[in-house]
Amino acid sequence: MRLDYTGPTPEPIGFLLLPRFSMMAFFSAVEPLRIANRISGRPLFDWMLISEDGGPVTASNGMTLLADQAIEGVHHLPSLAVCSGFDPERHLSRALMRWLHRLDEAGCVLGGLDTGCFLLAAAGLLEGERVTLHWESLPAFQERFPAIATSDELFELGRRRFSCAGGAAAMDMALDVIARRHGHQLAIDVSEQLVHERIRTRRDQQRMSLARRLGTHRRRLVDAVDLMEQHLETPLPLAEVARRSGVSSRHLQRLFGQELGQSPRDWYLGLRLERARHLLDETDLDILAVGLACGFTSGSSFARAFRARYGHSPREARRR
Repeated sequence: MRLDYTGPTPEPIGFLLLPRFSMMAFFSAVEPLRIANRISGRPLFDWMLISEDGGPVTASNGMTLLADQAIEGVHHLPSLAVCSGFDPERHLSRALMRWLHRLDEAGCVLGGLDTGCFLLAAAGLLEGERVTLHWESLPAFQERFPAIATSDELFELGRRRFSCAGGAAAMDMALDVIARRHGHQLAIDVSEQLVHERIRTRRDQQRMSLARRLGTHRRRLVDAVDLMEQHLETPLPLAEVARRSGVSSRHLQRLFGQELGQSPRDWYLGLRLERARHLLDETDLDILAVGLACGFTSGSSFARAFRARYGHSPREARRR
């Protein structure tokens, strides 16, 4: 879904399906295009499903889609969306990498839905670009590819690359493209058909507000948790968290106990261990590196805390 398109209609868009891709992200991208075609009464968009060998591809939900083409049969596209889910890099073969580079050299705008940017980055196709991913995968991407700029916005539409956070964010990106190509009113009509309350801009937040996630509107508590979430690799002393939140350490203890049922120390440790669990699942960083990235000073302290929280070691978690 390129930023601009000046070719004939219908506009062709390719979707590369990788094993265990996110069906939600894929359908959220395609359905607005289908509805735009129906409402306008003419084909504005055309899409092609592509797999590496041309065979069917099974999504993460167990459903299987038939591909229209193998990569070897596709030589030019205005834009291509890489649709992936779990372990995207394991599917980057030499043949697939060569094909992606050939499309790029031919002027194709490449993009990633959900975790698709992992594969594009591993192929060396995101240098100098800014991308977004699903909020849960973003920390793993930042650890794996620290030189690539990231954002936590719903989607990014650039001259050479595009990306979205997956899920319903793909719908918002498709609606933005429809509005750019064929007018805001058509995008509104499509959104209403989808029972999509409003067209979100790329700057809308991926996640609900922290206050809603915590189930509280105690401003000082929300500020404290926000500070913790921003400082996982180098944890702040709790006294500093309290100071920056505008309360005493004793009052911070009371707020956490009353509103969240945990001490600030346990809550902060839980955030760091949850981040570690995601990094173990989604990256090939060694276990010590995961621990260091989550604020632990040694592999042994990380392993002890992880086992105490989850009942097994980080190494066992990765094997699982």
